[in-house]
Amino acid sequence: MRSPARSLLLTLPALVVFIALWLLPMVRLIAVGASGARGVAAYWLVVVDPRYLRSLVATVVLSLAVTAAALVISGCTGFFLQRQRFPGRTLLVALLSFPLAFPGVVVGFLVILLAGRQGIVATVSEFLTGNRLVFAYGMGGLFLGYLYFSIPRTILTLMANVEKLDPSLEEAARTLGASPFQVLTDVILPALKPALIAAGAICFATSMGAFGTAFTLATQIDVLPITIYNEFTNYANFSVAAVLSLLLGLVTWLALAVARQLTGAQAAAAA
Repeated sequence: MRSPARSLLLTLPALVVFIALWLLPMVRLIAVGASGARGVAAYWLVVVDPRYLRSLVATVVLSLAVTAAALVISGCTGFFLQRQRFPGRTLLVALLSFPLAFPGVVVGFLVILLAGRQGIVATVSEFLTGNRLVFAYGMGGLFLGYLYFSIPRTILTLMANVEKLDPSLEEAARTLGASPFQVLTDVILPALKPALIAAGAICFATSMGAFGTAFTLATQIDVLPITIYNEFTNYANFSVAAVLSLLLGLVTWLALAVARQLTGAQAAAAA
């Protein structure tokens, strides 16, 4: 039987890291949030102030849209790649995961090259219609950039879970007269539900906190990470920046907590 002293010794490194890198900074962040001219009222300000509220809503809506699109695209692609064997499959999977190697600023730059003022889309649209189509610097550009780095994570997660599916269940459903759509809705999707929820939660959390891509592209829209950056760098409004940081962390934590509650250990493992 392990002694209490030995157990404490084994957990001490993790405890030190937890206190130094999470607990103390979090306590300090809470204190800074109440240290401004408004005091504790700053926590209420970020909820009722229209500018901060718009930033929060825009960030949540964008993250939800990216999550939904990533799950649909990655679900179809991941299922196909896991079930089919063809020449070049390994290379294709490697290429689909390649965006994981890019930091957010590079992803933003790629979106600008595609849909910026001098991008490919603008050049082609001007040739075809006489008008330059530019959407890199608003919600459309952010959506594209976030989707770009979300799809690889989602595909890899779903492929690992598709591999665990029992094909005999699908064959049994077809034998009993189920249509392909019924097999999808009654067999495949229920089996993949925990993986879809876990992958969606990670995708949502990543999109909520993405900074590099937003910093490069968000010139026409305020998302929460950029609002936080502006508050403590441009306006030296440290208390509001701290409160917004806590708000961002709370929304993200709630999404992950709900996913873990719905899917149990599998969501924790995926996270």
